[in-house]
Amino acid sequence: MGVYLLRRLGLMILTLWILSLIVFFAGQVLPGDPGRAILGNLASQNAVAVLDHQLGVDKPLLVKYGNWIGGLLHGNLGTSYTYRAAVGPFVRAALINSLKLAVLAFVIVVPLSILGGVVSALFAGRWVDRVISIAGLSLATVPEFVSGIVLIVIFGVELKWLPVSAAAGAGASDLQQFRHLILPAIPLVFVLFGYIARMARAGTIEALNSDYTRTAVLKGMPRGLVIRRHVLRNSLLPTITVIATQTGYLIGGLVVVETLFNYQGIGGLIYKAAQGKDFPMLESGVLVIGIVYVLATLAADLLLIWLNPRLRSEAGLS
Repeated sequence: MGVYLLRRLGLMILTLWILSLIVFFAGQVLPGDPGRAILGNLASQNAVAVLDHQLGVDKPLLVKYGNWIGGLLHGNLGTSYTYRAAVGPFVRAALINSLKLAVLAFVIVVPLSILGGVVSALFAGRWVDRVISIAGLSLATVPEFVSGIVLIVIFGVELKWLPVSAAAGAGASDLQQFRHLILPAIPLVFVLFGYIARMARAGTIEALNSDYTRTAVLKGMPRGLVIRRHVLRNSLLPTITVIATQTGYLIGGLVVVETLFNYQGIGGLIYKAAQGKDFPMLESGVLVIGIVYVLATLAADLLLIWLNPRLRSEAGLS
């Protein structure tokens, strides 16, 4: 296991280094001038040039990349062009907010979609299967801003059951934060339910048609026990991978939801940084999302290896 983890760690470092190159150089070729974006269109070109020099924008690309990477290795994400302050606290606060929303969405959608997929597989071809499949497909095609607006109008404005803003404010209790995050989490559940449920359905059908399931049935094992002991454990393997791949979306791809519900997450932070040509904020935010994604993928791989003895053998861990 130690050798396997070292190998995966090396691959993660290589992946993040390549990502850092892509993010940095992509940010540098974005149109626009940071000095101009900060000072506005009425500022003189000389004032813009002075500010660009103070920010280090006029340095060679390799020098700027070396300074950025060197700072990252020492835990320094750089200084924001817009706020003239360290990037770290902004990214940290936004990441925590996004994680709160993502965890709540996962807590709702994962058991719900797995249950829907398993029930759909057990009644494959029947009306229950068709209802769950059509509902999942329909919900997945509804854009987040559409479902979000409908939820705000119904549950926030008309019924007044839930707050329309995701920002609970300073000093809010856990229960208050939970109430504020319910509405923003529901559009994410709508988007992910169909995808995860379809994977759970496919995995369950494959497990039901496998030799080990047939053998258990022929031995006279009760159907419920067969499903719990043999079907569920194996049917969830592809579903775990799908859930891990959605982590990046739930952490950094929530710009629409965060904007609609006035939530300060990392997706919105990156979007605003791109608009303001705040390259240190933009690059560090995207890299942090990449770190979260590779860690989630590693956790999913380790869970798959633990659940599947065949994968343990292929990885040389048995």
